[in-house]
Amino acid sequence: MHKGLPFETVPWRFRDRGTAAFSGATQVPVLIDGESVIPDSWRIAEYLDEHYPHRPALFDGEAGRQHARFVAHWIESVVHPLMPAMIALDVYEQLDDEDKAYYRASREKRYGTTLEAYVAGREHTRTVFAETLAPLRRVLSAQPFVCGAAPAFADYVVFGIFQWARSVSRFPVLLDGDPVATWRGRMLDLFGGYAARFPVCP
Repeated sequence: MHKGLPFETVPWRFRDRGTAAFSGATQVPVLIDGESVIPDSWRIAEYLDEHYPHRPALFDGEAGRQHARFVAHWIESVVHPLMPAMIALDVYEQLDDEDKAYYRASREKRYGTTLEAYVAGREHTRTVFAETLAPLRRVLSAQPFVCGAAPAFADYVVFGIFQWARSVSRFPVLLDGDPVATWRGRMLDLFGGYAARFPVCP
């Protein structure tokens, strides 16, 4: 959407993990652009900026690229690990029967406990999560987007985790009035409300 390029999405389920193997990856996203096959969101963003330089940039020069790299690593290593402790059971409940067994077995092995026990303290986890978001909150209290006056790759990296939670869980990982929640609303409104139209947890 950011580049204004036409695209088509392909639904993906846990049991479809092998379908991305042709790209050399075991996980999504994977971009297919003509004869080019690019896995991994970071590599996809680099590819799009390199091959479509006359479209809006995802990275504002080298400084913007390094800023986005820091944000991506922060989300992956600090913020993202807290989200499953709030919504892992909700994810399970949204899956069809063919995926439920795989998800429960693989996640309970990873977490070292049952899904029910893992999310039992999620109200406390939400408090820790809110504290973890303090740097983001300060930035968004001073400017409308992570990248400044307009969104770019760093915004999309952060937004992805909240869009995931929104689609699989009713648990409010953010509270109303939080600048992060206000920013999330702006992200949902981008591109004619494209992200807002995705189904939310029933």
